[in-house]
This record gives sequence, C-alpha cells and structure tokens, in this order.
Amino acid sequence: MSMIGFTTPVLLWALLALPILWWLLRAVPPAPVRRRFPGVALLLGLRDRDPESQRTPWWLLLIRLVALAALIVALAGPVLNPSRALPGQGPLLIVMDGSWASARDWPRRTERVAQALDEAQRAGRTVAVVSLTEPQDGPIEFRAADYWRERLRGLAPRAWAAGADLPDWPETLPEAAETLWVSDGLARDGRGALLSALEDHGPVQVFQPQSPVLALAPPSFDGETVLLTARRTPGPAQSLTLRAIGRDPAGAERDLARAPLDFAEGAVSAETQFDLPPELRNRITRFQIDGQRGAGSVTLADDSLRRRKVGLLSVREGNESLALLSPLHYLRQALAPDADLIESASLDDLLLTGPDVIVLADMPAMTGAETRELTEWVTNGGLLLRFAGPRMAGAGASASGFSAVTEDALLPVPLRAGGRTVGGAMSWGDPRSLAPFPEDSPFAGLPIPEDVGIRAQVLAQPGPDLADRTIAALADGTPLVTRAARGAGQVVLFHVTANAEWSNLPLSGLFVEMLERLSVSTRGAVPEAGEMAGTHWQPEEIMDGFGLLTDADDRAAVTGEALAPILRGEARPGPDLPPGLYAGTALRLAVNATDAQTPLTPVQWPAGTALDTGVETPEQPLAGYLLALVAGVMMLDALATLALGGRLLRAAMLLLALGLAAPRAEAQALDAPVDPRILEATESVVLGAVRIGDTQIDDVALAGLRGLSAALYGRSSVEPAAPMSVDIEADELSVFPFLYWPITAEAPLPSTEAYDHLNRYLRTGGMILFDTRDAEAARLSGGTTSAARRLQEIAAGLDIPPLEPLPEDHVLTRTFYLLGDYPGRYQGGTVWVEAAPPDAQRADGMPFRNLNDGVTPVVIGSNDWASAWAVDERGMPLLQVGRGTTGERQRELALRFGVNLIMHVLSGNYKSDQVHVPALLERLGQ
Repeated sequence: MSMIGFTTPVLLWALLALPILWWLLRAVPPAPVRRRFPGVALLLGLRDRDPESQRTPWWLLLIRLVALAALIVALAGPVLNPSRALPGQGPLLIVMDGSWASARDWPRRTERVAQALDEAQRAGRTVAVVSLTEPQDGPIEFRAADYWRERLRGLAPRAWAAGADLPDWPETLPEAAETLWVSDGLARDGRGALLSALEDHGPVQVFQPQSPVLALAPPSFDGETVLLTARRTPGPAQSLTLRAIGRDPAGAERDLARAPLDFAEGAVSAETQFDLPPELRNRITRFQIDGQRGAGSVTLADDSLRRRKVGLLSVREGNESLALLSPLHYLRQALAPDADLIESASLDDLLLTGPDVIVLADMPAMTGAETRELTEWVTNGGLLLRFAGPRMAGAGASASGFSAVTEDALLPVPLRAGGRTVGGAMSWGDPRSLAPFPEDSPFAGLPIPEDVGIRAQVLAQPGPDLADRTIAALADGTPLVTRAARGAGQVVLFHVTANAEWSNLPLSGLFVEMLERLSVSTRGAVPEAGEMAGTHWQPEEIMDGFGLLTDADDRAAVTGEALAPILRGEARPGPDLPPGLYAGTALRLAVNATDAQTPLTPVQWPAGTALDTGVETPEQPLAGYLLALVAGVMMLDALATLALGGRLLRAAMLLLALGLAAPRAEAQALDAPVDPRILEATESVVLGAVRIGDTQIDDVALAGLRGLSAALYGRSSVEPAAPMSVDIEADELSVFPFLYWPITAEAPLPSTEAYDHLNRYLRTGGMILFDTRDAEAARLSGGTTSAARRLQEIAAGLDIPPLEPLPEDHVLTRTFYLLGDYPGRYQGGTVWVEAAPPDAQRADGMPFRNLNDGVTPVVIGSNDWASAWAVDERGMPLLQVGRGTTGERQRELALRFGVNLIMHVLSGNYKSDQVHVPALLERLGQ
C-alpha cells in the first residue's frame, strides 16, 4: 500500500458504516394488518407467475455498496505513487554537491530543491541550503523557506568538485536536523565521513538522478590528427557528436569540424579524432559534446595543441655561396617536426601570413620601413628570434647601424663594437663551455652536454640591465642568449650563429630543447616543474559549471608552482584556481574541469539510505477514475431496478422515440480529416518554422522559436503555445501569425499549390521571416552567396511588395523595445522590410514618419536569428553566440528583435498612430 496515498484519509472511516447500510437495505418492510375477507377463499390454489421478492436481491445490494464505497474512497483523495515528503518537523538542511557533474541535469535538481522548500514552508520548517563546492565561513544559518526560494535561481554548479576534507559546519548543526542531499552521483573521498556526521543529527535522504556522467579529456596531437577521449559512468548505448569550435577570420565563433562519438552499451569510454589542416587546428578554442551541458563536456584547447607558425627570413642577396651555406638549414631541421615553417625573402610576405615567431639568422641590415613594421609586430605580441653571425659582427655596433650604447628595439641588448676576430667577434684558443642555466631562465633544468663548446660570439655592451636580460651564459659569465620584452612581445638574441660556424650548439639536442622552451615549437607536453617555477600566469577566461567562458581580467595572477600540480594531474581545480585559460609570457595553458584521471566511479550509498533517483512513477490522482466508476455503477443499478420492475422495455422504447423525434444535424462532409496540430494552433498563438528537409537546420529553427516563445511569455502579455514545424505543401498556414523560413542553397522550391497558399497567407496578414543565415559568409566573400541566390528563386513566385533596408524610424525598431541593431548569431547583415510609401513624411514634433499602416508581410535577413534564440527542452541556450558577456548581450538583442517582430505582426503599426495625435488634439480643441 506504500504506492497509494490519500489527501483526506479521515474519510476512510466511513467505510465502517457499510455493514450497517447492508443491514438497512435488507430490512423487511413492516407486516401488513390482517383482515378476514371471505372472498379470499376463491384465490386459494392459484400460482403467482411473477412473484415479487420480499427483500432486495443480494447482487443489487452489492452493486449499491460498491458504488457507495467507491464514492467514499474518491472523496478521500487517493493518489497513486505519492511523492515522499521529508519526515519530521525539525530544521531542514539541503546539501548540494554543486560540482561540474551536477550541471548535466541542473534544472531537475533545482526542481527537487524547490519541492523540498514548498514542503518545508507548508510545515513551517526552517531551511539551510549548502553547496559543497562553496567554502562556508562559520556555522550554517537556518532561515525561512521563502528566503531560499528567492535565491534558488542564483544557485549554479561550479566547474570543480568538492574537496575530500570534512567541513567544520556539521558540528554546528542543531539537533533533529534532517538532510536532503542532492548528489552528483560520483564517489569521492570524504563522502562517508560527511554522511555519518549528518546522520548523527537526523535522517538523510539522497536525491540522485540516474543519467550518465560525461567527462571529456583534453585533446592530444600526434603530429597528424587531434585525438579526444570521452569517458562516462556505465549506461546504455549513446551516439553523440563532438564539435571543434574556433574563430573564423572575422573573429566570430563557429563550428570548425564535427566528429561522431559513440558509446556502446555499458562502455565507459569512446574515442574520436579530427584530421584538420594546420590553419583550422590552430584556430580551435575548445571541444564540446553537442547537446550536453556542463564543464565536463567541454575541454579547452591551448598552445599545446597548436603547431607554431614560424617565419624564416631567408637570404635576400644573390650570392649563391651564402645561399648554399645558409644558417637556416639547422633551424629547418630543428623546427620542421613540430612547427609550420614559412620561408620568404620578403618581410612583408612573412608578416601577411600572421606568424607566431620570426627568425632572423645573421640578418643585420633592415630598412627603416622594415624596422618599423617588425617593431610593431613584436609590440603586438610576436616573438623575434635572432642569431648572430659574421655580418652582424661586421655591421659594427648594432644590427641596425646604431652606436654601441643606443637601445635598438630589434635587439635585447646593445652590442659592443670591435673584437678579436672577424668583424668584431671574440674568439679563444679553446672552446668555452656553457654555465648552468639560472632558475629564472626558461632553460632552467635542461642538462648541458659536455661536448657543447662555443668558439666565437658577439659581445653585449655592459650595462645595468644586462644581467636581468641574460637567460644563458658561458662558464666565465659572458652572455650567450639575451632576451627583452617589447610591449606584448619579446626579442631573443643568440650571440652565436645558427649554424656550426661559431659553435657546435646547433648540432646538439640542447639546441632543439632551447627552441622548445622559447615556445618556437610546441610538442604538446605539459611544462615541467622547473619551467613553471618562478613564473606567473594571468587568467584570461574562466569556465563556469555549465562550460561557458567569461573574461577574467579582474582575477589576480597565479604562480607556476600552484598551476603545475593541476597540469600534471596531481591536484584538482578549485575556487582559488578554477578551470580556464592562463597566459604566461609566451604560452597559454588550459586548465580543464576533467582530464583522463578524473574519477568517474558511481557512488555506492550505505544500505538503508533513503535514495530518490528521480525516475519514480509520477503522482497519479485516482479520484476521477473512482467517480467515473461510481457513475457507471449507478447507471447499472438504474438498469437493474428497471428490469426488476418490468419497466426496462418501456424505458428503452421511450428513449428510442425521443431519439427519432430529435432533429437530425446535418454532418459536414470533409474532404480530408482535420490535422489535430492545426486545431491546436487555432486555440492560441503558435509560431511556425517552415520545414526545408535538412534535419539539423529544421531542429534549430524549431528550437529558436521555442526560445522566442519563452521570451514572449516571460516579457509580454502574449502567451504563445509550443511552436510547430510547418509543411507549406500540406498544412493550413492561416493559423500561424508568423513563419520563420531558413534558406539554404539546397532549399526546395514550393509547388504551384504551395505558392497559392503562401500568397494567400501574405495577403491576409501573415508574416514570413526569410533568413539566409549567411551574414558572415557574405561579408567574407563580398558578394552574393548561394543561399541568397536560392532565396531569389523562391521569392520569384511570391507576391512580395517592394522592399528597402529597415529604416531607423520603422515601427519594428520600437514595437516593444527601442532597437538600433538587429543581430542574430551573426551581426552586420542587412534587414529588408516593405518599402515606405513615397509620400511618407515626418509630422511636426514626431520622431518618425507616417509609414504604411499595414504589417510588413516579409522580413528578409541573414543574421541567423534562430540560432541565437534556440534553447533546449530545459530552457538553456542551445548554441554559442559571440564570446562571454559580449555574446550574451548579442543574444539578448536578438531576442528583443524577435519580440518586436511578433508584437508587430500581432498589433500592427499601432505606434505609428501617434503621428495623428496632433491633428486629433487640434480637432478636439485641445
């Protein structure tokens, strides 16, 4: 009986009266008064063919008792599978894990918390809500349920998990405090101790939805493909899509590639790969599992995924011997496996390719224009790597012809004039060895081979900054490699040649490792502890629990010592060091919420723990069914009574006569059955999305109208029903006030009958928004796109009035919101509406013209509004728009434009009637 509950169980006591009712219904009527009548003798011996029962038949009594019992039970309010309210009347503590694993079904968790708050409010209980991912200072404060109800929307999961240490606040809980623990479903150290501490104060109930937990590991690059591994808790077979998201040349985020991610039934891991050209791979900012919310389904890409683009400025002189002995040969061999090399004799050509690093090997002579361009490039974040040589030494004081003491933006330190050998280089009888690298050097920790020797080099001019700019030196202290910051970039100089002319350093493995430490090439390895020591990393973007990124300019830098354990998997992110992107002097590193070592073991609660998985059968009131049973039984009783009295046949004949006498309603013949969807659309405002046959685009269009309908419901008096997908060939269009029609190059052309329906729809007040969704492509190509050409073909058969770009004073700019921009997922596309009449003029004192009185039947644009409006079934944004707060502002403007569209089509140009206000006031004598 635990599956059935009653809202008014006291009424069930009435069932005890049923035996009394049975006895009363079977009671014999009072005996008649006896009178002697002689004529009765004539009746003796006659048989009664239709005897009347002295008592009511038992089966009729049973029918009536069943009806009465069903009525009593119905009034008691029976409920099938009643929800289990938390027992007791003491304080209620709600504990939420609040980790990244909770984000996958966060609305279900907050709904369960809201239900518990409602129960506590009805019972007059105080409540405290605690998130284990948020540090608690001091004891827990219990407040009224209304206080927490107002703050429920502010609760959000974090991108990290709770620590294993037992918090201090369980000791301060009041006695008889009962707990609802909203778990994320993962086992962690410290859960058992916290559960025991909570059970010491009162019973604990656990709410834990059973959906699988997904975790995406950071990408790895094997030189050809990008490999990704997704892990999960055991579950059924699952087919997902992994998206590689990055920025296009215009800076807008878009999907650069997609790959399938398939889990077999019971499998806990799945792998996929992306085979992308370097240009696309270098633009990837993150990977995300499509349709999944949470930081665990997102992994950020940093510089470890990129192959740095290195520009080599080759010899520009026509000297064949120099070309054959080019010092770039050793650089090519060292960099080619791990970097994309671009070689050119023109500095302008190199800069146009957008390199991360430019290498100048013994290249002292630069023109004034080249010096300015290169200086500006370095200041904006480039790395200029220079090598000395005979020509630099022969140039005198500096590579650009300055005096020895003049600072050169293209050199980290001034160079000394003169020397002991050719062109001012210094030489020795025996090669000099290298000194150990200092701790603050990027080369710290690299082993120095004993056979590496320096035979000659250019000398740095002594100065107060020389020691700080020296990152490698010889055993006698002479600077070998110097470095200086220039704006956001830096300049590095090797005081030796890039070939084996002055040293054998380019022939050693140390040369390749030194280039790696300078971030000239990247092999995807996590920096070692020695490299991280003494460094500082500034957070650029921080990830929240839902996997969304926000700017982190206001956060303080973190030390390399704190960041290194997380990168190596020895520690986990937390409030002080959350997941996100961290930038160093020449490298960006990603801290992700999950990695390949993140534990995904399902939690096993002790026996006896009250566990609510959220998959129980919902409550089902039974009163209606019982009342229907009562009505049926009473009808059966009436028929039985008529039959016992011999009046059933006469009652049937009477009903038949009444039925024949009733006027017959003529049935309207329908050529085809009415679609129930269309009938539903006639009952309320329903927005329609035109189906074009592309499943993905059709789904996004419907999700976009779902988000727009929700915005209308929450912001205006319009209460639209769920949007519908519309087939223009078969559906009745007149019931939809607004149609959203996405256009692609492959969109089908309507038939002749469909054109008739569409033209009739446009003439009777409907509005169609044509969206070619190609604003970015049109801006990049600078011409007409294939989608725009397809729209011209579709529009050729439609009765479309002359169009013009949306003017500033059109009613669409002020129907509900005051708008000056109309972005969707993209910005900058022109919005076209019905052209104003030629005689439209602006009235005195009015900020807008007297435009056409009707609603523009057609709106044409290319900003992909549906993608910006789109939400999933839980009301969360489905697609990324822009970046951070700027992107959310763009999404908000897109929603406002959509609200204006619907208010315009529903109310017309009512605001334009304000133009007539001066004339009306004058006529009224005002």
